[in-house]
Amino acid sequence: MTYVMHDLEVTAPLPTLAIPPTARGYALVLRRRGRVVGFMMEPATGGTVIEPAALAPIITAEVGAKLLQESIAEELDPSSSQPAAMPSLTIAICTKDRPARLQRCLSWLLRQVEPGREQGQTIEVLVVDNAPSDDQTRKLVEGLAGVRYVLERRPGLDFARNRALAEARGEWIAFLDDDVVVDRGWLAGLREAWAENPDAGAFTGLVLPYELATPSQIIFEQRGGFRRGFDKVRYGACFPANSLYPCASGIFGAGCNMAFRRDLMIALGGFDEALDTGAPLPGGGDLDAFFRVVRAGHVLVYEPQLLVYHEHRRELTALRRQYWSWGLGCMAFLAKCYRVDPPVRPIIFRFMAWWIKYQVKEGLRSLRRGGPPLSMVLAEIWGGIAGVAGEYSRSERRIERIRRAFP
Repeated sequence: MTYVMHDLEVTAPLPTLAIPPTARGYALVLRRRGRVVGFMMEPATGGTVIEPAALAPIITAEVGAKLLQESIAEELDPSSSQPAAMPSLTIAICTKDRPARLQRCLSWLLRQVEPGREQGQTIEVLVVDNAPSDDQTRKLVEGLAGVRYVLERRPGLDFARNRALAEARGEWIAFLDDDVVVDRGWLAGLREAWAENPDAGAFTGLVLPYELATPSQIIFEQRGGFRRGFDKVRYGACFPANSLYPCASGIFGAGCNMAFRRDLMIALGGFDEALDTGAPLPGGGDLDAFFRVVRAGHVLVYEPQLLVYHEHRRELTALRRQYWSWGLGCMAFLAKCYRVDPPVRPIIFRFMAWWIKYQVKEGLRSLRRGGPPLSMVLAEIWGGIAGVAGEYSRSERRIERIRRAFP
């Protein structure tokens, strides 16, 4: 049971959508003059055909206001010139034993990197191979022109991210996960974000699904996926629109698509290696990095044109573990904040109260038709309990053992 995906330009004649017999719906990535303006999922009976006349009002209801906003912005500023090349850039992909996904990620990325270099942008692509079990990743990268390989023997994503920071030659460093592919406007979106916010210390971007081919992927995306909306957002030392700011750092974006001013991240001490440690604590490092950037008084910008497509977990067991890791990583991150940043403790208490209410609401919703699976809600709750119950301190001890084992 799948949702068939289409990429539609709304200023062109709308197509007729033929829903395959095995599909249960369709998903649309919506663009206006090449710029992403919306995403929608609609159920549909397999084997049906949706004519343009029926599709138009559905699209209008979803993105009509956004289209009007974009049109007005274009009238007020009709300039179509490309932003000037941003400072030198390192694009880092931290990977472990997934050469097929890495190859796909690099294939899509290099289609933009080479033209970017020809236009005068200084760009390097860096692959950090994290505690690999074989040499497949090294062989893959060595066969690609313009891609640099680095081995990080210490296991853990934030060890790999910090190795990328140390090895990078660019003034900015962008991190991509190996299970994403970049949109055709990804590099232009990064340039646009920098041109509009040269004072920023970090950027995050939109994440949409690469496919909706399994029930697990559909469930995840119906619950919101990694999406953070289609409007630009500029975050600073304060953000009055959110009373839980900055502890609710999930609002900033996702770690699979983020960029930082390299000297800033080094000055902040890099990524916390006791977070994102693999199986025991597979999360929290991105939340912590975003939090520390804004707590240090720097600007973080969410740019929807900085778009990637993420391959969501295909199996329900893997999805349950992901929700567990979200609860675990979030609460481990907050436990760290409580210890090292006392002024935010009242916000942490408010966030905890909100989180409990949210999980209760989701649990009740799961009992109704169309609600989320109860097992996913319970997985996130159980992960959160484990995170509160000392997981960050346990992880610190594990990390010290890894540092001694790999000096």
